[in-house]
Amino acid sequence: MNFKKINAVASCIFLAVSAMAIAIVLSCTKKPAGETFTGIGEGNNGKIEVSITVNNGKIVDGKVVSEQETDFAKPAAAKVMAQAVKNGNADNLDIVSGATVTSKGTAQAIRQALAASKGAVAKTEKAEDTSCDIVVIGAGGAGMTAAYRAKTQGANVILLEKKGVVGGNTNSATGGLNASETVIQKKLGIEDSNEQYFQDTMKGGYNKNDPTLVRTMVNNSAAIVDYLIDIGADLTDVGKMAGSTNKRTHRPQGGAAVGPHLVKVLSAAIESAGVDLRLNSKCTGIIMQDGKAVGVTVSSEAGDYKISAKAVIIATGGFGANPDLVVSYVPSLKGFGTTNHNGATGDAIEWGKAIGADFVDMDQIQTHPTVVPGKGIMITEAVRGNGAIIVNRDGNRFCSEMSTRDVMSKAILEQKGGTAFLVFDQAVRESLKAIEGYAKKGLLTEAPTVAELAKKLGIPENALVKTLSDYAAIQKSGKDPIGRKASEMPLPLEKAPYYAVEVGPAVHHTMGGLKIDAKAEVLNTKGQPIPGVFAAGEVTGGVHGGNRLGGNAIADIEVFGKMAADSALAYIK
Repeated sequence: MNFKKINAVASCIFLAVSAMAIAIVLSCTKKPAGETFTGIGEGNNGKIEVSITVNNGKIVDGKVVSEQETDFAKPAAAKVMAQAVKNGNADNLDIVSGATVTSKGTAQAIRQALAASKGAVAKTEKAEDTSCDIVVIGAGGAGMTAAYRAKTQGANVILLEKKGVVGGNTNSATGGLNASETVIQKKLGIEDSNEQYFQDTMKGGYNKNDPTLVRTMVNNSAAIVDYLIDIGADLTDVGKMAGSTNKRTHRPQGGAAVGPHLVKVLSAAIESAGVDLRLNSKCTGIIMQDGKAVGVTVSSEAGDYKISAKAVIIATGGFGANPDLVVSYVPSLKGFGTTNHNGATGDAIEWGKAIGADFVDMDQIQTHPTVVPGKGIMITEAVRGNGAIIVNRDGNRFCSEMSTRDVMSKAILEQKGGTAFLVFDQAVRESLKAIEGYAKKGLLTEAPTVAELAKKLGIPENALVKTLSDYAAIQKSGKDPIGRKASEMPLPLEKAPYYAVEVGPAVHHTMGGLKIDAKAEVLNTKGQPIPGVFAAGEVTGGVHGGNRLGGNAIADIEVFGKMAADSALAYIK
């Protein structure tokens, strides 16, 4: 046998196999063929830039190049990109629960990049002056409601939004919409009255509220629920929030977050109605002539321009994301985090003053007590409403969990470490869909027993076990030594597993703003309406007084959003 020949043949075979293996490895690691394109979208905290590789019109690879999103939202951007690559296109990309704005911003960037691959380029021509009947500033819940109402009543409407996505703070609203004497309440056997809703709101705001504005919100609350349901909203689940005597917080079935749902419904509605929505378009001022509003000035990517209009509706939101402005009114809030999106900077204050508008309650700034430290993620009050308790680092309850937000915030800050733990069981989790969003974000600490939960939290085990045991007895008796009402303790918290999330106060809602009347007309410093100027939502003051009740923000923006449109329509006619 010729071993040299055998070795030679073996060597050749080995080399061939090795070459094939290398080729396979190279083919596996080689980037997909195609051209690369970039796109930019608007995230929750800033621009999201993506890069995609396109071959024969299909997305074959992609990545998120840069973003400024929070740690919990980053996976949402990656997930949306992965789906686009899997599908080969940017159609029907999923919105990740709890990271709506990040998901939409990523999808927007992908669509822009894909459009560029098809030869579509951003318009570079200079923006031109234009005109309309009514211009609405701000595409949050109030602005979209106003724009939809005005458009469907026959007006030519332009809706301006300085960010690249719609929704504003409404994207983060979780609790629900407070309303009394509604058809939904009656179907569920819930007894409530407009008078009780009014009294609860005035009491919650320490009677600093404008009673006329509160009456307007309350008396129109049932009608706005019907109006939104007619548009396509689901508000058929009714819960209870702190400060409310009765169950009146309307939300989607199962207690799902109300804000993202309404944003989806309203954005579809304005698109269907044909509202001229202009994203990345920042209002820089209101044009006045002979004492009345006749338009606005706008700054956009295509340049600065003017919009002539017969009426202007301001719906720009509050200033909770402007720490300098917050501290200028309430110095004690220096260093506080915020639950607000980064566009809530109070732009309307500057140019509102320029037209002689009056302001009210500017120093009334609410902190939300249950915000995840360092993340700015608000845990909805509905978690407490559905049965959760709050304990300190010693494992003890220290305040009625259904106290108003300001009282609870103060109580938490007085505890060791300035934060506390929201604790609940599986029964509470099953009662509220919003909790699933927190679980997906990795915010929950879970354990099969109370003792093990305490160990994970660094809380004395015996103390937390006793607290939960005592609470079960309190819940069954209906008598709480620290003031939680029997109707506010729906569950004994005895169903394993058990959950907890660390919480603390953060700037949540700026209750002061432009002074308006019951018709949503903006008033000047003499108490007179400024002709042609209307406002709705968190940009206004007077509705909530010294403290806003959970569920009243959505009621406020929806009732006065529609009211502003109706008043503007009457004015231009």
